[in-house]
Amino acid sequence: MARPKKNGVYLNVCIGKPIYDRLAALCDDAGQTKTVAVERALTAYLTDYEEKQRRLRELETAGLVHTTAGSQSRE
Repeated sequence: MARPKKNGVYLNVCIGKPIYDRLAALCDDAGQTKTVAVERALTAYLTDYEEKQRRLRELETAGLVHTTAGSQSRE
């Protein structure tokens, strides 16, 4: 029996062979698909990024950090 279709968007990427080999090994070891592994990795990365941005905005609002065009400097 086929898996039900996922409500998603296709994403084609070109990654380096060493990263692909690590991904394939992880999937073999964990018994999960590459789609699941990549979704989990992206979710973790995006969640971490969003949390760091939220903290940075809090520091900027408190006047503890000033940022310009991606660089950070303490006052």
